[in-house]
Amino acid sequence: MTFGERVIAFNKGLELKVELPEGYRVMNPFQENKSALEISSAFYRKYYNDNRKRWLILGINPGRFGAGVTGIPFTDTKRLTEKCGLVIEKLKTYEPSSVFVYEVIDAYGGVEKFYSDFYINSPSPLGFVQIDEMGKEKNFNYYDSKELQNMLVDFMVQSIKQHLSLGIHTDIGFCLGTGKNYKFLNKLNQEYNFFERLIPLEHPRYVMQYKSKEKEMYIDKYLKAFAERKES
Repeated sequence: MTFGERVIAFNKGLELKVELPEGYRVMNPFQENKSALEISSAFYRKYYNDNRKRWLILGINPGRFGAGVTGIPFTDTKRLTEKCGLVIEKLKTYEPSSVFVYEVIDAYGGVEKFYSDFYINSPSPLGFVQIDEMGKEKNFNYYDSKELQNMLVDFMVQSIKQHLSLGIHTDIGFCLGTGKNYKFLNKLNQEYNFFERLIPLEHPRYVMQYKSKEKEMYIDKYLKAFAERKES
């Protein structure tokens, strides 16, 4: 079984057996949206059709307009079409984080080179939304509710272990987010020894929202961090 087929099997089996606090909903694109499983499977068969080991980049949890639709972390439908040559019919989403990530990918050498070296996912591979009194949903990060975070620890530890079992180098792991996400993942890493080192990088959403004028500097920072890994 190739790296890609292992990822597809992981995605098909994703399920959160936890009753969330009132006002929250789990977002599982692989069960909610037939297109997400189909297009993500095509993506992983296209770029991960081998048994190369890769380095793991961990985000936070999927968002509504990226992986929440496509099933592919930090990939909205625009980047999916323009950069990966794959299309979800009748669906168009735009996610600023996806813009930055694919600019990093371009600077690294393009999608084929990048995805042959890296695998992106999240400590929680399923996303969350918060529902207000009017029924409107918005993205919600696992660490913004201590109650939710505590409920998810076992799920996230198991998910990271499953990511590593796909064929991941453990000399270095990369964490997107230098604040709460890094604090949480670093604590887990100290306890479970997932990686020899965990390198924090500013989250793409933070860069696009607050530091867009300095975007090139952050792209360079990503590339320098990636260069620290041990080739084998």
